[in-house]
Amino acid sequence: QVQLVESGGGLVQPGGSLRLSCAASGRTVSSYGMGWFRQAPGKEREFVATIGWSGPNTAYADSVKGRFTISRDNAKNTVYLQMNSLKPEDTAVYYCAATRISGLTVVAGRYDYWGQGTQVTVSS
Repeated sequence: QVQLVESGGGLVQPGGSLRLSCAASGRTVSSYGMGWFRQAPGKEREFVATIGWSGPNTAYADSVKGRFTISRDNAKNTVYLQMNSLKPEDTAVYYCAATRISGLTVVAGRYDYWGQGTQVTVSS
């Protein structure tokens, strides 16, 4: 069993930056692929970014490519999402997830563990 806890969300102005963290406990996540998803009000949960269990393989949604960076520190059992040049359309609850699948996957249904989410609001 893996427990995931996200942090780092908040209110930021357009063009600003935030760094989300996902701390894992229960088991080491070094052998899990990790991903970030988001869900805006009235919309379905969507893929944002993923990183392979061994790194540095990564994949991003087109909407965040070049602005967001996913990384992991297996020694700290933590995954990060650095978000730069934030836009109002990035406003959502952001979720961290872990998958046993070794390759990169963008499908939410293939993730085994989920955090509770952290709110990100981009507004002036």
